[in-house]
Amino acid sequence: MKGAKKAAAAKSSKNKRSVMPEKTAKTAAKVAAAKPAAAKVAPKTVAAPKPAAPKAAVPAAAPKVAAKPAAAPPPAEKKVVTQRQGFKANEFVVYPAHGVGQILAIEEQEIAGAKLELFVINFMKDKMTLRVPTAKVANVGMRKLSEPALVKKALETLKGRARVKRTMWSRRAQEYEAKINSGDIVAIAEVVRDLYRSESQPEQSYSERQLYEAALDRLSREIAVVQHSTETEAIKEIEGQLAKSPRRGAKAEAEGEGEGDADGEDADSEGDDTSVEDEAA
Repeated sequence: MKGAKKAAAAKSSKNKRSVMPEKTAKTAAKVAAAKPAAAKVAPKTVAAPKPAAPKAAVPAAAPKVAAKPAAAPPPAEKKVVTQRQGFKANEFVVYPAHGVGQILAIEEQEIAGAKLELFVINFMKDKMTLRVPTAKVANVGMRKLSEPALVKKALETLKGRARVKRTMWSRRAQEYEAKINSGDIVAIAEVVRDLYRSESQPEQSYSERQLYEAALDRLSREIAVVQHSTETEAIKEIEGQLAKSPRRGAKAEAEGEGEGDADGEDADSEGDDTSVEDEAA
């Protein structure tokens, strides 16, 4: 009996083993059939996230830089005023080489592709018009009219004693001409004083007379404009001051020569100032 039971149990286990592989094979087939479907589902394309657009950089300092040019015009305007040195249209000025003139206008001209600002100055007595660059007024020595106090000092200079240096006339003539063209009203008055001759004194030479008249013309023009008078009235005032000066007699001439030596001037071969005047003639 026991042997029969063992045989039956072995048979049933064998049957189970034979059935299990069949079930396992069917399950594997189902799984294999299901895999391709999963494979088809798996390769779904996922849209890549769009890259964010780069933000435009906004310079923080841009507004500050843009605000600076607004303050630029004032310095430019100041530069123009500096170049003009305070001169204005219709104003009387003194140009050293030509004397008193009037600014008719301030105009711009294009020269060699560059704009140039010019003073248009009229010298009525000489019938001449001069154009001077505003940036060059300091170089040429152009100045405003003298103050009344300086005019008074020039008139006082005329009453002084004439100072004639004991040198050759050619050298003295150069000194006189340099004073006239300096534009200094007191220096011009000194030339008028030194070259003036009264009726009781010897006549002037031709070259002396020319320099005297040039100095007198420059001086009288400026005095007339400053005092709002005519040139004729100004000349009368100048001659009135000259009449108050000490007479230049022989003694005065000797004193003048002594002053020249004291100033360290070189004495020429001529013995006195009279010979020098003869040479100038």
